[in-house]
Amino acid sequence: MKARITRNQSSRRGFLKSTLAGAMAPLFIPRSILGQPGTLSPNEKPTRAIIGVGGMGRGHIGYIPESPLLAICDVDSNHLKQARDQIGRDIDAYSDFRELLERPDIDIVHIPTPPHWHAFMAVAAAKAGKDIWCEKPMTRTIAEGQKVVEAVQTHNRVFRLNTWFRFQDGFYGYGTTVEPIRKAVMNGLLGWPLKVIVSEHTGFNWKFGWSGRTDLQPQPVPSHLDYQMWLGPAPFKHYHPHRVHGSFRGYWDYDGGGLGDMGQHYLDPIQYILGKDHTSPVHIEADTEPQDIDAVGSWRRIELTYQDGCQIILDGQGIEKDVPFIEGPEGKLFKNLQSNIQGFQQKLEALENPPEQVTDFLQAVVHRRKFALNESNGHRSCTLINLGKIALRTRRRLTFDPNLQIFPNDPEANSYVQQPMREPWNLFS
Repeated sequence: MKARITRNQSSRRGFLKSTLAGAMAPLFIPRSILGQPGTLSPNEKPTRAIIGVGGMGRGHIGYIPESPLLAICDVDSNHLKQARDQIGRDIDAYSDFRELLERPDIDIVHIPTPPHWHAFMAVAAAKAGKDIWCEKPMTRTIAEGQKVVEAVQTHNRVFRLNTWFRFQDGFYGYGTTVEPIRKAVMNGLLGWPLKVIVSEHTGFNWKFGWSGRTDLQPQPVPSHLDYQMWLGPAPFKHYHPHRVHGSFRGYWDYDGGGLGDMGQHYLDPIQYILGKDHTSPVHIEADTEPQDIDAVGSWRRIELTYQDGCQIILDGQGIEKDVPFIEGPEGKLFKNLQSNIQGFQQKLEALENPPEQVTDFLQAVVHRRKFALNESNGHRSCTLINLGKIALRTRRRLTFDPNLQIFPNDPEANSYVQQPMREPWNLFS
């Protein structure tokens, strides 16, 4: 295995300066967009690399198998070995993602790292001329999401988020895709406004097992892990194995517990069903015990209300029993959505279909088309998660401006919108 560990510091400073220098030309032009967009030769396929090959990242190895995988990167040498064993052949391996991004022969970059790295790596990849397949949640904060949207659109990249229920597969055992539900909603069959309840009784598990611990004591950093690089833009905290790898989601510095882990899977399709890809709730309220400053805990209820009265209720205790998944003044849909939709079938057949979506990421890359779940609507559905996290930490009713994407006259809440990033990994300086 080729292990390319570090370059000299001047090279790093040069890359960092170019990465953070605002809107500018990409560092290089990938093969996939030489000439006019979508002009790959018939025998040429976009190539890809994966940054972060832990448990989730090794799952990305099998994605788009028709796209040659040229390189992998991880700050844990054990992960690199496990990924190489899974791939079953020699492959270029890096411990510093910046070196991987400098390669002009890589077109697509997967980013299945912990969420505190998503924004910085996605912005760097966009500026390096790469298309991006990013894990959920898209970003750890609202302001980081805005930076990703800006970079992807400024540099004309194709971006997809790794959750797919808005455009394919059965929606969490409901026996149908979300498209007919969207069709029923957009044609007014349920009336307006709508209420959606996300509860164990409507089919969802908030996974409070991802909660963090408050009793961690510093432990020696294992030799196979570059812990400083793992932390990256996150605040420095002494190493403990519970903070990294499989249990990192339990700490605010890196994610948001079960809400961060599952929220975008659950809420992005709901955002699509409600037709809210362009906006965000204006009122957010959480019912929770005080949250630890470091460790994510459980919660009872989060309510997100839009300007038009549509509401999404996240039921953490499972107290909402015998309730519909979605209801309006003209109708209700319960957990067995397939039978519900069959009841609407005759009406649905005569109604307008939702606009078609580009659901093949590789084709989106080749033909330079926006993917179904992209940087814009992905940022909005991730904002639902981040609004919920802020409500949990402030423990009071919040008012949000979905256009400015701030909490008017609320410094405490806004301190969570744009949180500090540790130098030199800073998108805001």
